[in-house]
Amino acid sequence: MQQNDYVLRTVEERGIGFIQLWFTDVLGTPKAFHITPQELEGALEEGMTFDGSAIDGFSRVQEADVLARPDASTFQILPYVGSGAEIARVVCDISNLDGSPFEGCPRHTLRRVAGHAKEKGYTFYVAPEIEYFYFANLDPSAPPVPLDRGGYFDLSPGDRASDLRRRSVQVLEEMGIPVEHSQHEDAPSQHEVDLRYTDVLTMADTVMTARLVLKALATQAGLVASFMPKPLANVQGSGMHTHCSLWTGEENAFADPDDEAGLSVTGRAFIAGLLTHAPELTAVTNQWVNSYKRLVPGHEAPVSIGWARANRGALVRVPVVKAGKLQSTRLEYRAPDSACNPYLSFAMILAAGLKGIEAGYELDPEMVGASGARGPLPSNLNDAVDALEASALAHETLGTHVVEWFVRNKRAEWGAYKSEITQFELDRYLPVL
Repeated sequence: MQQNDYVLRTVEERGIGFIQLWFTDVLGTPKAFHITPQELEGALEEGMTFDGSAIDGFSRVQEADVLARPDASTFQILPYVGSGAEIARVVCDISNLDGSPFEGCPRHTLRRVAGHAKEKGYTFYVAPEIEYFYFANLDPSAPPVPLDRGGYFDLSPGDRASDLRRRSVQVLEEMGIPVEHSQHEDAPSQHEVDLRYTDVLTMADTVMTARLVLKALATQAGLVASFMPKPLANVQGSGMHTHCSLWTGEENAFADPDDEAGLSVTGRAFIAGLLTHAPELTAVTNQWVNSYKRLVPGHEAPVSIGWARANRGALVRVPVVKAGKLQSTRLEYRAPDSACNPYLSFAMILAAGLKGIEAGYELDPEMVGASGARGPLPSNLNDAVDALEASALAHETLGTHVVEWFVRNKRAEWGAYKSEITQFELDRYLPVL
């Protein structure tokens, strides 16, 4: 209630004109509705009813109404929105009308898995690297138009896109979202914003916020920001490499100074869980047909299930930490792309790692080059969905409601993709067949 009072007082003192109630559907699509300050107190205390059957992956028609329950701790003023009266936002959990958590709410799914980790004495911290592209427009009838021909860490005078990225970082910082660093990425017009680590639920909210901020500020500049995993051929796609660590109180549970790789037994078992369940995770961390155009050899994206310290082609990388910085020990899960649903992706990553710890999984030997991998990641959405549908871990973590809806949606996407005649086929076959 103290947090509710702070929100109500801030809205009054700042003259906030509207409050956006944010939530996401199962695919991670941001949703919202606006309320006035007069409705805010009731929303904070009782939630706001809406028709869940109108949202993909939510309620069936016969159980349509659900509640959006604002989490007052997520209250933020949106400094980039419009003119005149200020606008704020609050992230919501979705519940049934009786107050019980709604099983189709991705935020609730992640909260539940993080709660399971808490029961084991762990807090899960993550720090994603969000890659994306700036383009002149989003006209799908023509190839995307990059704004530059830059590469890694390029700094060019008058670089419109880099200026926009820096402005976006300033807005994120103004909203209380710490950015560790940002830079131009390897592909033309590709950029990266690395978020400073925090607890997993806060970070999932933050990823959703950062993507919306980057898109909104690009639109205001007359440009577009795209998180499509692979919008340009023959260059790397946009990943969301996710740095992870488990903590017990003030101690990093992954760290062991006596281990060759600096990893504790807990850290090794967590990685073993990720490798064992990687095929089942992939449909969630890489949920679009286009995601698998990124997961190909030659562009620093993982294609094989293995771990390493220096090999950036490995699915899991264990970065070498600076001398005296043992508490920085972490792993980097490299499969997710920037268009994933962060709530479900982080939930599956955490659940797989915890399964490795609880079951005492043994870690494979470190990959050397391309050797030492236990097998390939799924190479297309259909294979990934097959693995998800058959996964006991996925049903346990996401719930049958989410898994069944997700599988139906992705089967339909795959079916539409298979029946499409692409320009590649016309260029390759029409002249000669």
